[in-house]
Amino acid sequence: MSAKDCKYLESHEWARRDGDLVVVGITDVAVEQLSDLVFVDLPNPGVLVTQGEAFGEIESVKAVSELLSPVTGEVVEVNEELADDLDRLAKSPFEDGWMIKVRPDGDGGWSELLSAEDYAKVAAEGGH
Repeated sequence: MSAKDCKYLESHEWARRDGDLVVVGITDVAVEQLSDLVFVDLPNPGVLVTQGEAFGEIESVKAVSELLSPVTGEVVEVNEELADDLDRLAKSPFEDGWMIKVRPDGDGGWSELLSAEDYAKVAAEGGH
């Protein structure tokens, strides 16, 4: 998998279809902007998330940022290993650094997300 297989929010969250689920994480651009990560707060399975609304927080030595959900649906799995190894986000943001898996509510807003090409333009302009 690569960044081209994903769709995006302008706020640097990515989404990738995996069967009937959507895998969610943050991009390498977000990790670079945040720099020294110290904490991540993710929801529990069963929590309902809404596209464009916060599902958790990520904290670096310089800021706390909300994590926005790219899709609407139910969290069915959380990457528990991130809590103990935030380096996964820097080393492999699109693979080992995934955050949550969501069972979307219908389309879940998938069709409204940015393509990889459109996201690249946003990121190049300095993004959100």
